[in-house]
Amino acid sequence: MRCRTAALVAGLLAASVLAGCGDQVERRSITPLPTVPGQRLDESATPVRPTPSPTRAPRPTTTRAPAPADAGTVPPPWLGHRELPKTRSGFGEVRKTPRVLRHRRFTLRDTVPALPGNGFRARVTTPAPEDVVARSSWRPDCPVAAENLAWLRLSFWGFDDQRHTGELLVHEDVARDVVSVFERLYEAKFPMEELSIVTREELDAPPTGDGNETTAFACRATTGGTTFSQHAYGLAIDVNSFQNPYVDGDLVVPELASAYLDRDLVRPGMIEEDGPVVRAFASIGWEWGGNWESVKDYQHFSQNGL
Repeated sequence: MRCRTAALVAGLLAASVLAGCGDQVERRSITPLPTVPGQRLDESATPVRPTPSPTRAPRPTTTRAPAPADAGTVPPPWLGHRELPKTRSGFGEVRKTPRVLRHRRFTLRDTVPALPGNGFRARVTTPAPEDVVARSSWRPDCPVAAENLAWLRLSFWGFDDQRHTGELLVHEDVARDVVSVFERLYEAKFPMEELSIVTREELDAPPTGDGNETTAFACRATTGGTTFSQHAYGLAIDVNSFQNPYVDGDLVVPELASAYLDRDLVRPGMIEEDGPVVRAFASIGWEWGGNWESVKDYQHFSQNGL
């Protein structure tokens, strides 16, 4: 019994002939048995199987709500739909700028197909197609003939840091110069909300005081005047009208843009005296309404300075 027990212990690695016992033992492989502290190792030892670990329930997955957009980066749902009471001057009542528009930096959806390629692109069509003129503010008594208008499609940089495409109507004589200006503005990544053509319906619509267009031709009189504006000739352009309002005493146009009368608090889309917009228009000889003495028209550039 003592020899057999010794053989079993040695056989934990491999069976062999037991030295000094005189008995021949069959060669065989023996699988080592697990041991439990305090248990004697012999043939009758029962293998101790490890207790399986309990299955851990999977953690529930959680979906985080998207972070709210920064104020001013998304147009409010009421944009362009809340009419202002008219004053005796025919303009809307000037009111405090809504909080959501005090740091305005959204770009509206493009209204024309994107120009192909990357970077700045422009297409000039002269004269402007009849259907384009038909949806503009042109009428027979305008001081420029329809056949003298050019249709521009231009790339521009949006407040969303993306490439966009818009359209303008200008006099054919200045079409190429205007393209060069907008190429400079694109390269400078000066942001704009939209480039659009003014319609007759827009000229006749009740004031909402929250527009921010960049436009050129508009068959209308000067602001507060009775003579034709340079816009009616296709020889003037307004840039980001909300961030660069027209100011004459207590009159502010757009009527909700008073927050942008502080020109020292520079925000995206504002035109600065020594900034890229003034320099771009100066390169073609156009003057800025922000330099006028009696009134300030921060959005306005024209060929003759009026």
